[in-house]
Amino acid sequence: MAKPYLCPTCKSNRMRFTVIEQTPRYVRLDPQSGELVAELSRDELDTFHQPYKGESYMIQCGICGTTEQEERFIKMAEHMQGQRS
Repeated sequence: MAKPYLCPTCKSNRMRFTVIEQTPRYVRLDPQSGELVAELSRDELDTFHQPYKGESYMIQCGICGTTEQEERFIKMAEHMQGQRS
């Protein structure tokens, strides 16, 4: 987060953002009741339970609410800066 952001949707926000940390929880549920049976660490997953492969965090525009990967906000800021030069 040491680079400028620009919202790719509203194209006006450069200051107000929400960083959404995504922390996966690996769980096993009872198939009949939906009750939590076990919570597992990543090391305890069996071969049928895929580990989370998504982003560790996402960025949300504080003005319009667009939520995207950080890279989209950075690239938009770079693109607009390039147009000004």
